[in-house]
Amino acid sequence: MTAAPFKVLLTNPMQEAEQARLAASAQVVVAPSADADTLRALIADADALVVRAKLPDDIFDYQTRLKGVVRHGVGLDMIPVRQATAHRIPVANIPGSNTSSVVEYCLNAMFRLLRNMESLALRDPVRDWASVRPRADSTLELNGQTLGIVGVGAIGGALARVALALGMEVLGLSRRPESLPECVTYADKPTLFSRADIVVLTCPLTDETRDLVDAPTLALMKPSALLINVSRGPVVDTAALITALREHRLGGAALDVHDVQPIPDGLYPAGLERLLLTPHVAGVTRSSMERMSRGVVDEILRLMNGQRFANLVNPEVLA
Repeated sequence: MTAAPFKVLLTNPMQEAEQARLAASAQVVVAPSADADTLRALIADADALVVRAKLPDDIFDYQTRLKGVVRHGVGLDMIPVRQATAHRIPVANIPGSNTSSVVEYCLNAMFRLLRNMESLALRDPVRDWASVRPRADSTLELNGQTLGIVGVGAIGGALARVALALGMEVLGLSRRPESLPECVTYADKPTLFSRADIVVLTCPLTDETRDLVDAPTLALMKPSALLINVSRGPVVDTAALITALREHRLGGAALDVHDVQPIPDGLYPAGLERLLLTPHVAGVTRSSMERMSRGVVDEILRLMNGQRFANLVNPEVLA
């Protein structure tokens, strides 16, 4: 009797060349939809699962032979890791795969809110010169400003090093102050939010960080300060942030992550000035997608060869 092929279920497609590399060694099935019922049905006979969409919390109750789960990316909030561990299913991610992309997004957001090159671009280089040039008078440099980073892990640390090279002072809020890079000065929450000209959130979503940036915290910030969120939407109290922007108690905000995704009608008011919204793309570039997909395929091939994941996040399953 011929053994069934090793079946890999993808919640979403991967980078084309790497998906083809995986398909050369396994049966690859891409879910036609990432809704809960579709994933529950398709997981039944899957040997491995690649995650780019939020999994239902009970997904592992529907599998019969799942040998491993790999996150196509870094953040693990899409995967019920505790339930996977209870079922003795190893979980891996691809750390560092989107660090450069997220750091560059943060810099782009800073430049967009402080320099706004789009407003300085000459549509008509002859006629627009006189009207556009004065707009530069009110723009600001990053040099000399204070950056506050909440969650100084791989992304926060990389952002800090770039900020230092740009002449910024860097404050960091971390659960482990002793682990901060030398270029980062530890600051408690009130100090960081009151001193920083720009606050960037790169922390994971946990019980401790949910609504971390609430109305009292926003009240600590300078009226000219900027808030950039590339962590998770619920880290920020959205209603309080909108109120602060409306009342001009905050200089601006860039949000790549949101309470509900995709963004539903009514989550944000139309025409709110100094609010930059993007569709959870801080970590998405062609380069980062290639790194993520390559890392995923490498992990799946290890699994198929009976090896341990290189980036195992729940090692207790091996006990």
